[in-house]
Amino acid sequence: MPPYAFFHKQFLPLSEAKIGILTHAFHYGTACFEGIRANWDSEQERFCLFRPEDHYKRMLDGCRILKIHLPYSTDELCQLTVELVGKSGYHEDVYIRPLAYKSSETVGVRLHDLEDDFLIIVTTLPPYLGGEGARCCTSSWRRVDDTMIPARGKICGIYVNSALAKTEAWENGFDEAILLSYDGHVSEGSGENIFLVSNGNLVTPSPSDNILLGITRDTVIKLAKNELGVDTIERQVDRSELYLAEECFFTGTAANIAPIVEVDHRPVGTGEVGKITTELQKLFTEVMLGRNPKYPDWYTLLAKS
Repeated sequence: MPPYAFFHKQFLPLSEAKIGILTHAFHYGTACFEGIRANWDSEQERFCLFRPEDHYKRMLDGCRILKIHLPYSTDELCQLTVELVGKSGYHEDVYIRPLAYKSSETVGVRLHDLEDDFLIIVTTLPPYLGGEGARCCTSSWRRVDDTMIPARGKICGIYVNSALAKTEAWENGFDEAILLSYDGHVSEGSGENIFLVSNGNLVTPSPSDNILLGITRDTVIKLAKNELGVDTIERQVDRSELYLAEECFFTGTAANIAPIVEVDHRPVGTGEVGKITTELQKLFTEVMLGRNPKYPDWYTLLAKS
């Protein structure tokens, strides 16, 4: 069965879903997107779509920022997604990419007087970061400020900032970049939020440091508190704190929970994956598959077709 897309208000094979080369979003980044996991549980023979409602609420916030008007509610978007995953016929972990965009085929920098459209694709995604622990550098590129491009939506144009940082890190022999805010505080990775373990607590940059308010970030904060009794402190984080942290890890839909073992050629803690990180990874794997009954609102389960 070929993969399918939802495009121009219908389901059709992914190979037939095409946009024109004059599409406004292609030229100017006037679009916002989400990344949603549908994790395949081979024991139960079902998918667990993880927190799709929260992803779509955030995407609709991004639409408000970009003046994109969609004719769908959060519930309708979730239902379209469930139907698309079922049609696509995968029996493995998949990555769902909804995208709302300025669809007019015209040239000109603006948000007004343009048509809007929406699509969803389903694809597979290789591991974003290796499981042995990431080697990271602080990037020479600074995180875009909220007064430049708001970070509270996954706005396509802002990801040039991330791409510059990611490739700079890769070309210099690292796995990932850590971006600082305009005033030099830790913000996030190229596509992940970041946590430190310090004095037995989790520490993570606050929303005022131009971070994306990540769904996985929120999940980790709740799991740490509810399951491990570990509090999370949201505050400004200095670069040097990365060097002194007991543990450090990234969170994100693509990365899940990815340990950081080195920053700027300095080992994090012992240079090995830490205890709290390991415990959180185990807890997160359970909730990703819908196996923890304490969090039913996080799960949309879809049996094998």
